[in-house]
Formats: sequence, C-alpha cells, structure tokens
Amino acid sequence: MAKYNITEKTEKEARYRSLVNPKLMDEMKERILEVIVMQKKYKDKDYSAKKLAEDLGTNTRYISAIVNVKFHMNYTSFVNKFRIEEAMAILVDRRYTNLRMEEVSDMVGFSNRQSFYASFYRLTGMTPREYRLQHIPQLPKRKKVATL
Repeated sequence: MAKYNITEKTEKEARYRSLVNPKLMDEMKERILEVIVMQKKYKDKDYSAKKLAEDLGTNTRYISAIVNVKFHMNYTSFVNKFRIEEAMAILVDRRYTNLRMEEVSDMVGFSNRQSFYASFYRLTGMTPREYRLQHIPQLPKRKKVATL
C-alpha cells in the first residue's frame, strides 16, 4: 500500500463538462483564479465549491466542470495545490523555522494535520518535515524544556 493511502485516480468523462460553453469556461476560469488565488480564499478552511459557486453566481456542477477541464483536477486538489505552495514557502522561510507542522497546516488552510501531510506528500513526494530539512539543512534542533 502506498504511503499516506494515496491511490491513483482514473480519469472519467462526465457528460455535463461538454455542456459548458468554451468562452464561458475561459471567463469562469479567470474568475475562479481571482477568488481562490488573488483573494486567497484557499486559506479559508470553510470555503467550499458551494460557496465559490454562490460568489460567482453559478452552481457547483459548473465549478466542478471548469476546474476539471481547465485545471485537470478536482476542486479539493485545486485548492490544496495553492495551500501546499504557500506551505512550501513558509517551510523554507527562516522567519518561520520555529513553527510546528500543525501551525503551518493551519496557516495555509488545512483543517487537520493528516490532510496536510497527505496533500503535501501527493504533490511533492516528501513530507513537510523532509521538505524543510532538505531546503534548510542547518536548522537548529529544538531544545527540550525541562519539567519540574
């Protein structure tokens, strides 16, 4: 079994994808990027495809179709991609070397550590800790606090 229970997904063709006008699809792609990336909605743990559809005045089937066709992934993977990219920047930034992985996970919008690790591994092929150690190998070791 693969690490973090990651399985390969098979591509399946949904009938409704072909119903979206190509010009409308291009326009919606830009609007989706504006909301998710520029407004940094990917950091909001509760920002779902349903909320995005409401904000854009459409429905979740159109959002799903557009994300699948234009970005070649599902909505969750699309949002997690931006979260992981930001996490990668935080992990190598020396200002944040004292942050625990749970704190980094929370900063970028994951609701739990497990989904953060699984998404990070799926995108990079390594854990967040391995990524940090590879890019900042001379990190100081954490001091253990003595308890009385």
